[in-house]
Amino acid sequence: MKYLLILFLSYSLTLTSQTLLQPDRVFDGTEMHEGWVVLVNENKIHYTGPVTTIPKTKIAEIIDLKGTTLLPGIIEGHSHLLLHPYNETEWNDQVLKESPVERAIRGTVHAKNSLMAGITTMRDLGSEGAGYADVYLKKTIDNGIVTGPRLLVAGPAIVATGAYGPKGFHDGVSTPLGADTASGVAHCIETVRKQMGNGADFIKIYADYRWTPGADSQPTFLQEEINAMVATAKSAGKYVVAHASTPEGMKRAIEGGVETIEHGDGGTLAIFKMMKEKGIGYCPTLAAGDAITQYRGWNNATEPEPDRIQQKRKSFKTALDSGVNIVFGGDVGVFAHGKNHKEMELLVDYGMSPLAVLKAATSGNAKIFHLEDLGNLKEGYLADIIAVKGNPSNDINRMGDVMFVMKDGVVYKK
Repeated sequence: MKYLLILFLSYSLTLTSQTLLQPDRVFDGTEMHEGWVVLVNENKIHYTGPVTTIPKTKIAEIIDLKGTTLLPGIIEGHSHLLLHPYNETEWNDQVLKESPVERAIRGTVHAKNSLMAGITTMRDLGSEGAGYADVYLKKTIDNGIVTGPRLLVAGPAIVATGAYGPKGFHDGVSTPLGADTASGVAHCIETVRKQMGNGADFIKIYADYRWTPGADSQPTFLQEEINAMVATAKSAGKYVVAHASTPEGMKRAIEGGVETIEHGDGGTLAIFKMMKEKGIGYCPTLAAGDAITQYRGWNNATEPEPDRIQQKRKSFKTALDSGVNIVFGGDVGVFAHGKNHKEMELLVDYGMSPLAVLKAATSGNAKIFHLEDLGNLKEGYLADIIAVKGNPSNDINRMGDVMFVMKDGVVYKK
């Protein structure tokens, strides 16, 4: 291979300086290819394919990635950069006791940890009481002030009045809430418009939640309220995603026209088939449920799976059987930022093939999130590229060993 490469370099004809990445294999977002290379020109991919057919060009740098697999940068579908693991500080105390300034500073660390773990794009699904700190975190990353993935942010998220926390205080106590509240069609429309005006890239709603602490989740917004929020967002070229875990909450969100459903623990075959028919993505957030169950005392190494985990396995198998599009997203923030690969490992453990997981985390999420120039290693796409040791299509655990990170043509880890 090296002799062939020298031959091609000796016949360089153009003046464009490019970087050649030489791994053992390339996952292009759809398939795995042995012996392929990737040629990067500034911040875009110029060529992906066998070394024997590299275009004649001026190559400024060759990066030897022997022993690795090259992949598109991972697109995390469900994160909270302004949260940190609940076994460090409970959610209520993060919202009530940590100032938005402290949480934003933590967010800069979380963003860098994410990028170093191969996450080059993140969809952040709510600031959880920190206002629009996610919008400004995105701005500082875009302006090169701090290091992190490109972000798609939801702002504070929208909940039905009375349905969100922190809760448990008597009626004379006013507490900051983890999201914006809204009631009635007019107020729901106004809240969506306010969030878009403040910089939200998309809108997150809670289609169901616990009305009182410890109770089972129940639907929150009326159908006409969800319809109005979706219509308002769509009229501005944006979209809505829904936290939903009950069949009725999921049904209302589906009929309202949301683009993805998050969690979906109580989803039935009929519900998942509705999602499949309407092209709605399903983000199961397996790693969050697994982490929370461990925080509550479950030893996953020695103890049998509790009911919550067994039920999640069943609902996820039902989702797979329905053929619904799986969104990769672990609800990271509930567990440590930079450990996003835990969701990939659980997706495989729960029944997906490693190759299907890789596709969901790259080209699949790119398509669902309307990212037309990301998620694939193809000519003309943005140069978001990572390398991991070994072959993750044989062993998904390899995704926890990221050796190389390039975002928008810039190398951040080598």
